[in-house]
Amino acid sequence: MSVEDLNRLLLISALILLVAVTAVRLASRTGLPSLLLYMGIGVAVGEDGFGFPFSDAELTQVFGYAALAIILAEGGLGTKWADIKPVLGSAITLSLVGVAISVGVVAAGAHYLVGLPWQQSLIIAAVVSSTDAAAVFSVLRRVPLPRRITGTLEAESGFNDAPVVLLVVAFSAIGEMQPWYEILGTIALELAIGAAVGLLIGWLGAQGLKHVALPASGLYPIAVMAIAIAAYAAGALLHGSGFLAVYLAAMILGNSKLPHFAATRGFADGLGWIAQIGMFVLLGLLVTPHNLLDDIVPALIIGLVLTMIARPAEVFLSLLPFRIPWREQALMSWAGLRGAVPIILATIPMVNGVPDSTRIFNIVFVLVIVYTLVQGPTLPWLARALRLGDSDAAYDLGIESAPLERLRGHLLSLSVPERSRMHGVEIAELRLPKGAAVTLIVRNGSSFVPGPTTVLRRGDELLVVATDEVRDQAEKRLRAVGKGGKLAGWLGTAGTGGT
Repeated sequence: MSVEDLNRLLLISALILLVAVTAVRLASRTGLPSLLLYMGIGVAVGEDGFGFPFSDAELTQVFGYAALAIILAEGGLGTKWADIKPVLGSAITLSLVGVAISVGVVAAGAHYLVGLPWQQSLIIAAVVSSTDAAAVFSVLRRVPLPRRITGTLEAESGFNDAPVVLLVVAFSAIGEMQPWYEILGTIALELAIGAAVGLLIGWLGAQGLKHVALPASGLYPIAVMAIAIAAYAAGALLHGSGFLAVYLAAMILGNSKLPHFAATRGFADGLGWIAQIGMFVLLGLLVTPHNLLDDIVPALIIGLVLTMIARPAEVFLSLLPFRIPWREQALMSWAGLRGAVPIILATIPMVNGVPDSTRIFNIVFVLVIVYTLVQGPTLPWLARALRLGDSDAAYDLGIESAPLERLRGHLLSLSVPERSRMHGVEIAELRLPKGAAVTLIVRNGSSFVPGPTTVLRRGDELLVVATDEVRDQAEKRLRAVGKGGKLAGWLGTAGTGGT
């Protein structure tokens, strides 16, 4: 590649990124997951659009794996342990038992209703059994939901990629397929290795970043993402599940009270968007629309089996021991959106040379597009119809922490969100622990030192100084007041007050 070719590639890539960023605005207004618009960009640039030829399934798979690792790292960093801890059992059951139920039902439908051979039926069933966190939460974040629902869906999306990838690889083997017990044993071993690697690297990375003050704040986001990606690579090289490793490592890092974590989340979010855009555009390039016509009807039939039978059965049977209310089960059944992950996994049989692998890819592509168009815009409506949306829910505070190494303290910075119940609370009513104090408020562009009777307002930016000993207590108390107001602690909202 010459310098001129590089300049041309950079120009095209920059224009695609700008169009994709603009498309996010359209997606937020229409309720469509942005992935559909990104894929549309790829299709428009591809063979049936501007005529750019692209058919490299192996490159798409490699790039997709890298992008998925980044997306899972970003998702893990944003996963709150307090939200998923109560639902961890149900999420893991959905990710393992639920996937098995879904694969069995969809494979039977593909074989008996569409007439596909068993290998192709099993591959398609495994491919579409993975829910997509990016697709689900691009829609659900607009409707505040009970923590049990969001926690379950988030953890399920993070956990189920690992077993599904292993199933697709096993079903895509050329020659005689392994016995089912060997497949299950291999999956269990790889998940165990991936979990151990992710937990170990995440814990070591968190301890290191807590006790080593880096010379520049911009290094913290780079270090966090490097640790998460290292967990993915190490897990994969040790013949474990790299996807499970990266998600667990990132989740540990995200719940470890790291310095400059708000900046880290912003950096990871930006990388996640770039990964999604690149991945979806590449997937759009790989597909040739005029070749999809013969596979539309099979895709619709398999999609109906998935959304109307397999997913509800998966949710109902998996959550049976947990006594989840039927309304929440209904929403979780409809919220099983499929996004880029199934389409990426559909490249595995193409790379392995499985017979009719192009048809498998086309069926999965049509299924994901059609049913995301149907499910995505209707999810907020269904949540309201089931009376599960809470329009009055208070937003959590985004608190950033910077270490004051020589002073043995931390500087906490936060903004009071629009729906925060911290609005109208006096400084003294925060009841921060001894060793913590609000030192500065920025309001409407002006800064001032508050007094005990200063009333906080929406949009205020606060600087709080806390000693190392009470830093966690101060942050916990601020979050509690943000959600429960001045009476937090007496009305059931957890908080730590001082005297």
